[in-house]
Amino acid sequence: MTKNQLNAYIALLAAQAVVISLFENAIPFPFAAAPGAKLGLANIITCMALYTLSTKDTLKVLTIRLILATLLGGTISTFMYSSAGIVLSFIGMWLVKKLGPDRVSLIGVSATGAILHNIGQLIVASWIAQTWTVLLYLPMLSFVGILAGIAIGVMANYLLNHVEKLHNYRALRELNE
Repeated sequence: MTKNQLNAYIALLAAQAVVISLFENAIPFPFAAAPGAKLGLANIITCMALYTLSTKDTLKVLTIRLILATLLGGTISTFMYSSAGIVLSFIGMWLVKKLGPDRVSLIGVSATGAILHNIGQLIVASWIAQTWTVLLYLPMLSFVGILAGIAIGVMANYLLNHVEKLHNYRALRELNE
């Protein structure tokens, strides 16, 4: 893949993630038991980037997504919550992925990212509220996060295995490792 093709692919993934994020913000969330929780549909793109790009390039996609989604439909608090969630979930997903496909599938990597994203956001919330009692919300968010992470992982796994270009990019990445 040439440098221009790589940059175009990174930009395409980031743009898709931003559009998905904005779309998700526009629809009401079905889980009344967990107010503020979201499915995290843009994490489909994060999973695809994690499995088809280098770590550095995946971080580029996530950074572009975070900045553009905040500028187009967020606030400073949105940026704080999202950045904490993205950083923690990316580190966790990256580490779990390093265990290898024999131990953890893409679905497990996605579920890990969903839970850690919630933890990152709750840490910021507890810092803002100046109390750790916000973390009492963690069991409910973890339950929703596991379900959403599994769903996102299934969708990303399907796309990586059935979209020919993504399948080729994934094979190319595995050859380079």
